[in-house]
Amino acid sequence: MQRAPSRLLFIATLFLALLSLVSAIKFDLTATPHGHVKCIWNYALSDSLVIVTANVVPSTSSSVDHQRMDIEVVDGSKHNNVYLSKKGIKGETRLAINTHSHADLGVCFKNSLLKKGEKATMTVDLDVDIGADAVDYNAIANQESLSGLETEMRKLEAVANEIVNEMEYLKKRELRMADTNLSTNMRVTNFAILTLVALLALGVWQVFHLRGFFKRKYLID
Repeated sequence: MQRAPSRLLFIATLFLALLSLVSAIKFDLTATPHGHVKCIWNYALSDSLVIVTANVVPSTSSSVDHQRMDIEVVDGSKHNNVYLSKKGIKGETRLAINTHSHADLGVCFKNSLLKKGEKATMTVDLDVDIGADAVDYNAIANQESLSGLETEMRKLEAVANEIVNEMEYLKKRELRMADTNLSTNMRVTNFAILTLVALLALGVWQVFHLRGFFKRKYLID
């Protein structure tokens, strides 16, 4: 009876660890006079908590005084929501937002060169936690006196709810696409029928017109 919870705890811990690895990325961004922009995109459901942690430091042989790093959190929806915008970030910066719609969420960095003739580069260590990954379960465990297994089960419950919500969203999108396809097929069918009727009417008119023309020329009786 003791092996099953342990195995479940191991699977849950491994699964959550893999999820957290996917959202972490490290890259260098060279400064330019007009600002070099790089965006990292992650998909997020509506009403999801998103925690953005960015550690920005100048790379080797680069000076922080010769460059300025700005950060902006946007989404790819039709509204082009701008959630947060912060200029001149240094060191570790932590941002928290709640999404407004189902869309790709972009964390954009812009590195601007402040002194001409210099070469400057910033190293960005970015971690984006979305939904269940953004919740501080250690604080919840301390507040509610949860055991390690109960905490992991709480995490799995949140992840499962996110999966259910995403499946419902995809189902609604599929229904909308099916309605769009049905409407398009009906329009194409109606256009084809209208074209056929027009061609038949034109053909009948041509027959009577040519018949009358030939009669006037006494070519037929």
